[in-house]
Amino acid sequence: MRTLAIIGSGPAGFYTAEAALKTFGEDVRCDIIDRLPTPYGLIRAGVAPDHQSIKAVSRRYEAVATDARVRFVGNVTIGEDVSVEELTGLYDDVVLAIGAPLDKPLGVPGSELPGVMGSAAFVGWYNGHPDFHDRVPPMAVEGAVIVGNGNVAIDCARILAKTVGELSDSDIVGDALMPDLRSGLRRVHILGRRGPHQASFTLKEVGELGELELATPLVRPEDFPPVEADAALETGQRRVVEVLRKFAAAGPDPEKRVVVQLDFFHRPLKVLGNGRVEAIEVMRTRLDADGRAVDTGETEIIPCGLVVAAIGYRTSPVPGVPYDTDAGRFANVDGLISDGLWCVGWARRGPSGTIGTNRPDGFALVERLAAVERSGGKPGPAGLDALLAGRKVKVAYFADWQKIDALEVSRARPGAPREKIATLDELRRVIAD
Repeated sequence: MRTLAIIGSGPAGFYTAEAALKTFGEDVRCDIIDRLPTPYGLIRAGVAPDHQSIKAVSRRYEAVATDARVRFVGNVTIGEDVSVEELTGLYDDVVLAIGAPLDKPLGVPGSELPGVMGSAAFVGWYNGHPDFHDRVPPMAVEGAVIVGNGNVAIDCARILAKTVGELSDSDIVGDALMPDLRSGLRRVHILGRRGPHQASFTLKEVGELGELELATPLVRPEDFPPVEADAALETGQRRVVEVLRKFAAAGPDPEKRVVVQLDFFHRPLKVLGNGRVEAIEVMRTRLDADGRAVDTGETEIIPCGLVVAAIGYRTSPVPGVPYDTDAGRFANVDGLISDGLWCVGWARRGPSGTIGTNRPDGFALVERLAAVERSGGKPGPAGLDALLAGRKVKVAYFADWQKIDALEVSRARPGAPREKIATLDELRRVIAD
């Protein structure tokens, strides 16, 4: 019997478990361990709340979690309740699938001011992640700045710019829907140090900016190269640029009160404010012959009360596991960290790709570990149960998650799929009843 412990219950973890079931058949037992009593990781707490079709992938994960060969073992913290070294002694293989939950810091003077936060914290707050329940952003502002030119930056801007009505059928937490927090917003800036041809947006996210009820997207026509240059882009990026050109040609809609300004060729220099964010100083940039962003020497001040840095993520270090500080992920060779210890998804390759990218990654990893013969005989799940029971750890199994799920659904406001329980204490109270 092959025993497998997967640390992390997000997409990478569940796709790895799915691959293990298909590869080993009945000859496998798999524990998916998570520090939260709720599964699904990024699907629950990272995907934008108004993208419910993407969150529907959790049904596929539920089929894995309810397979008799798999257990969800939640409310267990690696490094506190059990160590990686102990897990490698209990299971034939241990896979780290914890993603990249830490924000890369903005790294400019003034970043420590209240009102500056990373996108993981901002997204985690409006998505009801317990880690960020108390990280309440200053929402009642006239201007906000999002630093970054990827889909997360657009998600943050869109959630800020949408009305309460537009978000009513999402699973955004109720605290983020209070009308008085949104009524004063007039301008959201999305800063990118390079131009439209280099942005990492996808077509769906860019297109949604043109569908907002009370917000209009703006792009400066002068930020584009000659239209003939678009032909050199790959198809997806070319279609994105086509939409951005339409925004530039259309200009502002006078009937809409909020402007979402895509400020290409801008980089942050300094956050300004006395005790809180009041503005951000930015440098205008241009592309050199090698396509790198270089400073022009021209600066400007953008008034704002909120700054969100959506510039990338890092994997959390785990005690006893080699870590590549420069890359912000575990040190590994094609997923192998050391004998019997592996990593997958963002923890292996860094924060790149879509949710679906994790499926082939998980299957490729299982193919590699299946090629390594194991002598067997390790206690696996029974050994973990004994260890956690001895330490009086209250484990949350999938049936406990189903209790939480049912309660959240029952609490939903009209039209919404659920009202999330956003504190760890309350989640634990639910499973303790």
